Amino acid sequence: MTTSRQDVSLGMPQLPATPYPAEVRARLDADAKEVLARYPGSRSALLPLLHLVQSEEGYVSRTGMAFCAETLDLTTAEVTAVATFYSMYRRRAGGDYQVGVCTNTLCAVMGGDAIFDTLKEHLGVGNNETTDDGKVTLEHIECNAACDFAPVVMVNWEFFDNQTPQSATRLVDDLIAGRTVEPTRGAPICSYKDTARILAGFPDERPGAVEATGGAGAASLVGLKLAKGEALPKARVVSPRAGQPQDTQPHDPSPSEHLSSHDAPQKTSASDPEHPAGPTAEEGE
Repeated sequence: MTTSRQDVSLGMPQLPATPYPAEVRARLDADAKEVLARYPGSRSALLPLLHLVQSEEGYVSRTGMAFCAETLDLTTAEVTAVATFYSMYRRRAGGDYQVGVCTNTLCAVMGGDAIFDTLKEHLGVGNNETTDDGKVTLEHIECNAACDFAPVVMVNWEFFDNQTPQSATRLVDDLIAGRTVEPTRGAPICSYKDTARILAGFPDERPGAVEATGGAGAASLVGLKLAKGEALPKARVVSPRAGQPQDTQPHDPSPSEHLSSHDAPQKTSASDPEHPAGPTAEEGE
């Protein structure tokens, strides 16, 4: 059996990273100068600079890390330590859309595992793999911090709540087809590179993108209301295992009442026009 040379590692150090072309370097230098101006200490600018170089290539390459190190007077080891710590920085090229399926406990129980398995089969890829057309990179995420809307899928860090295998399949099909896709809350989805530039701190210049927003759901706001000393209206309450609370009667939800997935599995999603999902009230309402 023969082995190709590229599959053999002799433990030799890598050659220095290839520098950016002159025109790319000039553009990044100008952008980096703008980022650095926001911080009293240049070292604090490392995270946005990593997003900046990610917006150039779609991932944080060795060239990008060398640029960050030189710009901030750091070692490449210091930059690498940060770039490998945070999961929002890719270490290799990926698709235009990073589709993350939460498979942590609650989302898994509510259907996240089924969604992830369905998408793997539908797209023909495994975890952290990209479709042949370069459109979608699929990954499982430990927690999207939106448990009251489980199961949750994220596309380029935007939320798609109360998903099902069917709605998630339509979602990735729409992304691949180039259709406009809107998350449960926030602006329509843009490319991974464009998202990285926004995360670097540069304005989202798409019409209406800044105004697009959404509030948290009722389940998310209960703790906040209690902390403020606000009285909670009588509504459907998740009861202890022993039985129903004596002072609260169960009722069917009103049309304005947003249900959490803690109440029951919801066959709703932002990508399903027949069953729209998402918050119906802004914080404080």
